[in-house]
Amino acid sequence: TFIIWQTEHTPRPDRKRRDSFGMFDGYDSCSEDSSSSSSSEDSEEEVPSIPASLPIIKNNGQVYTYPDGKAGMATCEMCGMVGVRDAFYSKTKRFCSVSCSRSYSSNSKKASILARLQVILNLILRCNGNPLVPVEGFDWGHYVSSNNLVGAPVSCFKHVPMGTCWGDIAEGVRVEVPNTDSSVPTKVYWIASIIKLAGFKALLRYEGFDDDSSRDFWCNLCVPEIHPVGWCASSGKPLVPPKSIQHKCTNWKSFLVTRLTGAKTLPPDFSTKVQESMQYPIKKLMRVEVVDKTHLCRTRVALVEQVIGGRLRLVYEESEDGTDDFWCHMYSPLIHCIGWSRSIGHRFKRSGEQRQNFLKIEGQVDAAPHLFLKVKDVDQSGEWFKDGMKLEAIDPLNLSAICVATVRKVLADGYLMIGIDGSEAADGSDWFCYHATSPSIFPAGFCEINDIELTPPRGYTKLQFKWFDYLRETGSIAAPVKLFNKEVPNHGFRPGMKLEAVDLMEPRLVCVATVTRIVHRLLRIHFDGWEDEYDQWVDCESPDLYPVGWCQLTGYQLQPPAAQSNGELDSEATAKPKTFDSALCTNPPRAGFLINLFYFFFLCFFG
Repeated sequence: TFIIWQTEHTPRPDRKRRDSFGMFDGYDSCSEDSSSSSSSEDSEEEVPSIPASLPIIKNNGQVYTYPDGKAGMATCEMCGMVGVRDAFYSKTKRFCSVSCSRSYSSNSKKASILARLQVILNLILRCNGNPLVPVEGFDWGHYVSSNNLVGAPVSCFKHVPMGTCWGDIAEGVRVEVPNTDSSVPTKVYWIASIIKLAGFKALLRYEGFDDDSSRDFWCNLCVPEIHPVGWCASSGKPLVPPKSIQHKCTNWKSFLVTRLTGAKTLPPDFSTKVQESMQYPIKKLMRVEVVDKTHLCRTRVALVEQVIGGRLRLVYEESEDGTDDFWCHMYSPLIHCIGWSRSIGHRFKRSGEQRQNFLKIEGQVDAAPHLFLKVKDVDQSGEWFKDGMKLEAIDPLNLSAICVATVRKVLADGYLMIGIDGSEAADGSDWFCYHATSPSIFPAGFCEINDIELTPPRGYTKLQFKWFDYLRETGSIAAPVKLFNKEVPNHGFRPGMKLEAVDLMEPRLVCVATVTRIVHRLLRIHFDGWEDEYDQWVDCESPDLYPVGWCQLTGYQLQPPAAQSNGELDSEATAKPKTFDSALCTNPPRAGFLINLFYFFFLCFFG
């Protein structure tokens, strides 16, 4: 049960304020006066400089201030770079960046994965037709069955095909599928029942096998070979029982009538709805504004080069060879229509001479504003965020950490520029834009209340971070609790559920993953086979989460779990599926339709 955040006001300015969650709601004695919202004048506005009294270090091209010059030094075990220890990545401080950490951890495994992915993407890029091609590789069915795993339901993912109308598809629903256990030379079909669901994938059992699971098989319910009961009759296709059970019954027509009376199947327009749900409004050659991956504080113009399952490969406008790209979903908060930055006062990198190369490409058009994610309207006229207010935020450069952060600039339309305390670049290039309703920012005290480790500012010398002490020492106030997003949807996720998730540190990769923890609407995503330090905090409605089978459905390459030295990952889990599951289709609708027995009395063919 989620408790609504409320603020208990106290008249004494020297007392720390707490809401019903114990979260700080300000510290008036620390700051007598605060600026209101910042103006959104020039999108190329200079970021205020950092006081010269603070020591400065460099790390991977970024310049950081470090408030405590007494800390020790460290050497990256991957690239050999020497730097201040607290500026290094992760708790162990063994590596200077997440890139070095992953490279060291995965060794040649990671390189082979990336190489394989690049080959597939290059093939797709050269294809002028539909990019939805069959993708073989990791066997979800074996992985789920052998480990008795549970996949997150498709209904948890509103942004995926059929995510809003998966509805009644459940165990016990009957379908017509190819009969692979037949001696008939032509293609024949038989009825199967859904035994288990995991995302788009279903474990099926032919009717007549009863409790015998020896011939069970996994398939994606959205492939074109899956049909509602009655399709064979209307299409003139024969229904033939598997040869291994033909001896069990002398009257299969009567058997089916008995078994299927009152049962549910897929709706008749199942395949059509699947196809319709996989039409994406953002198209190739549309121009957009997207975050600059090298300077998070600004946006750049990019061209949509590729669309796969709603995920976009964007090539920055000044890329000379087309390799300077960025992957995100079309509903990502990182992507906007042309002119968005100017309208809210966000920093923006203007295109240079290289834009002439892009102008030569025919068919370019600015993506219409209505195609993008809509944010909630907010009222900034009353009590609102102010520059310098403190809060907690997911670190965009280390998504496993929730950090102490500061509102650096208030933009228009409810947008805020946020900086992570103690690790900000001197030029503000790593400030990040969050909307006030973003589920990635939290009031001071959120982590403590929910038993989440809060990452203190780098160089913070006290053994235990206390918000009250920190606000007093820095002369700051905490952002009022009532300004944050309090909505928690009935998302349906549970700890232990399997899914496919984007590695947001390398957003072109979609990986096998697990929900390990849920805090209100916040999910802790673990990438199977990787250490916990690579976990990422993600919102339950993030467009970067997908059901089991999404990659196969859309033709995107799925990254299997990293190999484990203890043999935990069964090698068969990456074997090529042996069923007709590889044939791709589109998507499914509701399965609440009763089977029409008319088809069985008059139109079905039996062998």
